[in-house]
Amino acid sequence: MSLFDLTGKVAIVTGSTRGIGEAIVHRMAEHGAKVVVSSRKADSCDKVAAEINAKHADSAIAVPCNISDKDDLQRLVDTTMKKWGRVDSLVCNAAVNPYFGPSKDLPDDAFDKIMGANIKSNHWLAHMVLPQMVERKDGSITIISSIGGLRGSPILGAYCVSKAADMQLARNLAVEFGPSNIRVNCIAPGLIKTYFAKALWDNPDILERSTSGAPLKRIGMPDEIAGAAVFLASPAGAFMTGQTMVIDGGATAA
Repeated sequence: MSLFDLTGKVAIVTGSTRGIGEAIVHRMAEHGAKVVVSSRKADSCDKVAAEINAKHADSAIAVPCNISDKDDLQRLVDTTMKKWGRVDSLVCNAAVNPYFGPSKDLPDDAFDKIMGANIKSNHWLAHMVLPQMVERKDGSITIISSIGGLRGSPILGAYCVSKAADMQLARNLAVEFGPSNIRVNCIAPGLIKTYFAKALWDNPDILERSTSGAPLKRIGMPDEIAGAAVFLASPAGAFMTGQTMVIDGGATAA
């Protein structure tokens, strides 16, 4: 258990009121971390934080945040620092995809929204937590990317571009801040049964096409991503940085 022990660590996880993010805050708290539950809706944040605290007393706080608002992101970090005095692990999970279709019809405002929320907000938030990590010579940042960043798509083009950029963002930060003992990695999930990906699994025909070619022949579950986030934040992941961990049931291998 000590390899994955997060006792005394503080983790901020964006988009953590459902899906992959919710699974991550629950598992991090289970492994001893203090967690900050964050998404746009205050009531959803309060609900998840209360569920965690019912199992692990005083382990979670709720801080609503719109990741596209720089001031909101700074408030998220400042509130965490005021409460617990540090941020050991940042998990950038929140993302958007307001457009589903061919790139030729992609509106400019949708493109800007995708790039802003999926890349720029991660850049902002990382640099808000990095100074105190550098001071302590310790910390980890994990960006939840996607296997979409590893291959092209006729219907999710801009989203895939943003997720490929997140992988490069992780590499850049890993190189820049590695000398300060700060590790930065990505997790690239395949198709996971979340509300965010509902358009890809709610239709049985689309689900069959999406999973039939993968070795495990099934959709993934949020909790099957959470363990990787715990690994990357824990002593077990201490020598891993600048990498993208693909968790997709073998879809990209096939």
